[in-house]
Amino acid sequence: MSEWKAKRFWKTATTAPVEGGWQVLLDARPVRTPAKALLVLPTEALAQAVAEEWDRQEERIDPGAMPVTRTANSAIDKVGPQRAAVAGMLAAYGGSDLLCYRAEMPAELAARQTAEWDPLLDWVAEAHGARLKLAAGVMPVEQAQDDLARLSAPVEALDPFRLAAFHDLVALSGSLVLALAVVEDRLAPEEAWRLSRLDEDWQIEQWGEDEEAQAMAAVKRAAFLDAARFWNLLAAR
Repeated sequence: MSEWKAKRFWKTATTAPVEGGWQVLLDARPVRTPAKALLVLPTEALAQAVAEEWDRQEERIDPGAMPVTRTANSAIDKVGPQRAAVAGMLAAYGGSDLLCYRAEMPAELAARQTAEWDPLLDWVAEAHGARLKLAAGVMPVEQAQDDLARLSAPVEALDPFRLAAFHDLVALSGSLVLALAVVEDRLAPEEAWRLSRLDEDWQIEQWGEDEEAQAMAAVKRAAFLDAARFWNLLAAR
């Protein structure tokens, strides 16, 4: 039995200014979130991107083809009501950041991690005053509380829309440092994603590609780039 999908009922999607930001109208009807809240966006650029996603829908609505709308919905329905908890959860990634966990062997992979990841740890130490410690293998390392607090501060300052995008950047990469590097224009999103896949790409070089794993990686990469785009739409006016 095929999954039911709502039918398109509107002719055009447009944007309009409202108190607190911008809204998207399907003909004369304002778009609402799944929780029935009005979908009010903080920037015109973000509202326009949402409107374009609705305009691209054909006879049946495909939520999977609407990443900007989906993240905006999440910001309002999920992140907003528990902003502090979400910020705390993401900041906690600093205590187990991907970039801090290094291979002991083979030497070539360890050298690649050093060459590719150390500059980012140097950057975050300079930009945020947090010098994270390295760990060999899978054994955990305890980071200094002062360093974790310094990395938490910029996360806790994010509004729900930025936090929704930041969530995907952190969760998909496994790295608070890489996410900060993207939103602070230290790294292009494509480069940050490549760095997050250093270990996986090494394994592919040695043993070849697994089709199922590659398909999943492609989905995650697309979601990571969508999150970076959402963040940039929040900066556009």
